[in-house]
Amino acid sequence: MTEPAVQPCAACGDDANAACRACSYALCRACLDEDAAEGRTTCARCGGEYTAPDPAHGKGNAVEEDEEDHHVAEASGDRVTIGSHLSDRQDEGSHARTISSMSGVGHARTISSVSGSELNDESGRPIWKNRVESWKEKKNEKKASAKKAAAKAQAPPVEEQIMDEKDLTDAYEPLSRIIPISKNKLTPYRAVIIMRLIVLGLFFHYRITNPVYSAFGLWMTSVICEIWFGFSWILDQFPKWCPINRETYVDRLIARYGDGEDSGLAAVDFFVSTVDPLKEPPLITANTVLSILAVDYPVEKISCYVSDDGSAMLTFESLAETAEFARKWVPFCKKYSIEPRAPEFYFSQKIDYLKDKIHPSFVKERRAMKRDYEEYKVRINALVAKAQKTPEEGWIMQDGTPWPGNNTRDHPGMIQVFLGETGARDFDGNELPRLVYVSREKRPGYQHHKKAGAMNALVRVSAVLTNAPYILNLDCDHYVNNSKAVREAMCFMMDPSVGRDICYVQFPQRFDGIDRSDRYANRNVVFFDVNMKGLDGLQGPVYVGTGCCFYRQALYGYGPPSLPALPKSSVCSWCCCCCPKKKVEKSEKEMHRDSRREDLESAIFNLREIDNYDEYERSMLISQMSFEKSFGLSSVFIESTLMENGGVPESANPSTLIKEAIHVISCGYEEKTEWGKEIGWIYGSVTEDILTGFKMHCRGWRSIYCMPVRPAFKGSAPINLSDRLHQVLRWALGSVEIFLSRHCPLWYGYGGGRLKWLQRLSYINTIVYPFTSLPLVAYCCLPAICLLTGKFIIPTLSNAATIWFLGLFISIILTSVLELRWSGIGIEDWWRNEQFWVIGGVSAHLFAVFQGILKMIAGLDTNFTVTAKATDDVEFGELYVFKWTTVLIPPTSILVLNLVGVVAGFSDALNSGYESWGPLFGKVFFAMWVIMHLYPFLKGLMGRQNRTPTIVVLWSVLLASVFSLLWVKIDPFIGSSETANTSTCSNFDC
Repeated sequence: MTEPAVQPCAACGDDANAACRACSYALCRACLDEDAAEGRTTCARCGGEYTAPDPAHGKGNAVEEDEEDHHVAEASGDRVTIGSHLSDRQDEGSHARTISSMSGVGHARTISSVSGSELNDESGRPIWKNRVESWKEKKNEKKASAKKAAAKAQAPPVEEQIMDEKDLTDAYEPLSRIIPISKNKLTPYRAVIIMRLIVLGLFFHYRITNPVYSAFGLWMTSVICEIWFGFSWILDQFPKWCPINRETYVDRLIARYGDGEDSGLAAVDFFVSTVDPLKEPPLITANTVLSILAVDYPVEKISCYVSDDGSAMLTFESLAETAEFARKWVPFCKKYSIEPRAPEFYFSQKIDYLKDKIHPSFVKERRAMKRDYEEYKVRINALVAKAQKTPEEGWIMQDGTPWPGNNTRDHPGMIQVFLGETGARDFDGNELPRLVYVSREKRPGYQHHKKAGAMNALVRVSAVLTNAPYILNLDCDHYVNNSKAVREAMCFMMDPSVGRDICYVQFPQRFDGIDRSDRYANRNVVFFDVNMKGLDGLQGPVYVGTGCCFYRQALYGYGPPSLPALPKSSVCSWCCCCCPKKKVEKSEKEMHRDSRREDLESAIFNLREIDNYDEYERSMLISQMSFEKSFGLSSVFIESTLMENGGVPESANPSTLIKEAIHVISCGYEEKTEWGKEIGWIYGSVTEDILTGFKMHCRGWRSIYCMPVRPAFKGSAPINLSDRLHQVLRWALGSVEIFLSRHCPLWYGYGGGRLKWLQRLSYINTIVYPFTSLPLVAYCCLPAICLLTGKFIIPTLSNAATIWFLGLFISIILTSVLELRWSGIGIEDWWRNEQFWVIGGVSAHLFAVFQGILKMIAGLDTNFTVTAKATDDVEFGELYVFKWTTVLIPPTSILVLNLVGVVAGFSDALNSGYESWGPLFGKVFFAMWVIMHLYPFLKGLMGRQNRTPTIVVLWSVLLASVFSLLWVKIDPFIGSSETANTSTCSNFDC
């Protein structure tokens, strides 16, 4: 009788030593050892156990006990972070993400979530590794089948081999990399900074040791101002010591986590905030929402929450129209890879829209879509026109019931899910991302904390409904300009080698609709392309309020995973009495440090601590941590905070979740909790963004600055002078409030040593820069005073003094030139930034300082009007709108004072003779420095461009004044004899 054939190995074709009990997938000893070395102990095909095949009976014995023990040890090593009250399903493995339907239909859709920084399958193994193994399996099966048929296997083409190898390599490669600045650019830059610091010290030594006694008051004022400017320069310059660039690899992200419905990419909740639809036009907000819904990301992983903090029915109705139009717009964008995916800005592009478009029906569908969008705009404009006048009885909804938000200061919480899993699908029958309208409850007597309070309400609502592990917030006027922006952020967040300690990824702000010369430095190019790159080389960029992707756990006050876990406390409270230990004496320095840490850790819980406890100890620990006192009285929300990888419990009922979501946005929910203190967006300043990012960095988190080639987001900015100054005033007031609060970087956050020193310098700079307005105003008035009084703040220069002055002047120029060289920005952007630094410093920053001090002393609060987002029909028409405000008084006064001083200086020089012309040039140069920095402000006062150009008016006034003085001095109509008589009669007694 012939012996039964031995089953071949499915990977290499050799004789198999073991086979899967479920699917008979066989492997040889060498392949088994290789799998074991790589941590794979189960069947690559179905996840079953291997057994040793018996050729005689076709049945198998169990694999050796040592392999089973190894498998159990490997399985028990997997860590799962979980609360004691979570479901058994979550205890068995990584959290399954179940997004429940809000429409009342009974079914739910289970979506896998990321475990750690990678997505795991049911057996707890990363899906991207399964995909790589599947590639190996298919390749080896081809060889095995060829060997069975006794045919010579033909190698695949070289191109195919290269592609497969590339896919395999990409799956294991990092998703981003740091591109350091070239040493040829950075080394001279640092050398000049050190040289400038030395020259600055020598310059101050000369200024202090050489007083001007004839103008002692002016000299003392100038020295104090110059010392403050030097201190301000140090705060601004040294955080830019280590600038870096970054590069992302979206193709590697796709290779690792896949794409489409089975993608392992993490879910993202988008937050959009709006207040007054009459000042923030609904059409702009709608374009932002449409660009989010059409983003290039798996549909089931995107949710968009719109916060209406003004409870306006106009916002609600426009969002309903937007949801209907999205059914057409989203499939059109994805079918033809439209960029940008905000229709208003896509159709207004002055480019060749046929470039790279090869589909024959594109032109026809584009025309139809543009017509649909125009009709949609008409409907939105009709709603806006209707909302201009509020009816006496209040607004009535379409079903005849009164609008709940008729009283904007006293109304219940409102939530409406427009699109979602079981809601309306697009016209191609595909699922659309979830779109949720949220208006939090407001009642008299409660503090609502403006935008920060609205964002915290969205954090809680989204945690109850979808609980995505990542949050991306946008202002209502910032649309998604790059459809792959979310993937760019995930290249950092989901990279295990990078994203472990990242609290947020900040994108730069880019703007549309700004005048070509950027008169008022709206683009902030120096800040976003120079300062933020420098911070990225330290602990990360500051949070600027929009275009930022957060790790949800960082917003909950948790510390980063790299922080050491706190020691496990004993369950037995009397152990210290039974087993007394020797008390460790702490030094005064350690006791001071521990007291500082208490401020930082009042609500910081490290989730890893919970993993080391059994069920009883875990429940005790949670009770000791006082989760309810920190997060509020919502068990559903507290449960969501313990899910590191996000997700909603599978057993959750949709109607129950909606009720719970309404509960967590009630106006009294945050009372006696840590919301706004240690959790979520931090309260206490109108610039809640700076404060929120600062608290995260103090806890030890890092942030990332991501600058894609195509800008991720674009927004609109106020381009007329008055609105721009009021916007700067708001930012400066927020910095003053932080300076006067307990969160001031000068004294807060030293416990634990988690905030790097250069990072601290940058935060100190963000809160002290408004105070530079005081010496700046004084310094800008000095040249006019010197010209009017004939005195000067600098004595006669010696040779050494001339060297220090020239050295300082040259070092300032070299620092700026080398900064432009490594950052890549233009000299015009740099000059506009310098000009507006002076304009804002002598106007908005000055008012912010006094308002902040009055608020602290007298409790006088400042109400800010929302900056208008729309422009006139005429291109850049808003640029020339002049709105008089008290903020314009100081710069106008300084400008007029210096112009008068220049005229007076020339008049004095003409009367005093040639000896006075030398000192005059120094004073006039000083005055012209002030006038040239205030020149954009002067253009703003002059109005539209169709009038006489401002520069012509300015020079006409100056030259006319000078020539008038010359005419008076050299009057050709006075004879020589009269001149002689006049010269001899020089006193009143003549």
